[in-house]
Amino acid sequence: MKILCTNDDGIHARGIELAVGICETLADDVFVVAPDREQSATSHSLTLYRPLRPTARGPRRWAVDGTPTDCVLLANGALLPVRPDIVVSGVNHGPNMGEDVLYSGTVAAAMEGLSLGLPAVALSIAGHDFDLLTTWREPLTNLLRSILAHMPFPEDTLLNVNLPPVPGSEARGVRITTLGSRVYEESIQHMQDPWGRDLFWIGGGQIRWTGSSTSDFQAIADQYVSVTPLHLDLTHYASLEPVRAWSLTL
Repeated sequence: MKILCTNDDGIHARGIELAVGICETLADDVFVVAPDREQSATSHSLTLYRPLRPTARGPRRWAVDGTPTDCVLLANGALLPVRPDIVVSGVNHGPNMGEDVLYSGTVAAAMEGLSLGLPAVALSIAGHDFDLLTTWREPLTNLLRSILAHMPFPEDTLLNVNLPPVPGSEARGVRITTLGSRVYEESIQHMQDPWGRDLFWIGGGQIRWTGSSTSDFQAIADQYVSVTPLHLDLTHYASLEPVRAWSLTL
């Protein structure tokens, strides 16, 4: 088993340190190709208008001055001597649930692996007390071992895993979930610079979650690990026939 580890919090983040340590107990070879700095909310972006500079940070480990998607693309196409069997992205510092998967660099790295024909898992902890990460080593090792035992995954599918923000020993189990829905309220802050010019800062505010009892956020609220299968095909198949009935013309 050969695993490629990456993330969006940067190669020095505590979450990827945990993931790499776990993967090294489960695989013959673990490669790390990750951003050299914070790249959260970069989504599935590529760096196209400047060159990328991978920097070796030890055996089978590179830091890249680009996005998580860049990292997976470079790893598979240029840096690794062999093709990995799976991409493990994370553990992200914070949740990746609901619509956040559209913005997440962590999920995007897993999606890039999927687009390259590789199984992929995105890992996140749904809180910001990063001291909890050390308590998750054993349960997350068990979870990843059981996930790897079920390879190959269903076709064109990645797994988006969120850990509840509790000590690992207090998690109540694992639920297979759907994406919930979240709305940010008051997340745009209007400010002025020292010269009186308007500026806006996106972030903060309040988050309101909705969704069914099978949703990812409900699993986290109930202190379960959420595992959501995701795929790249965004086609809304139920709408194909209704839209065809519109008889659109030029």
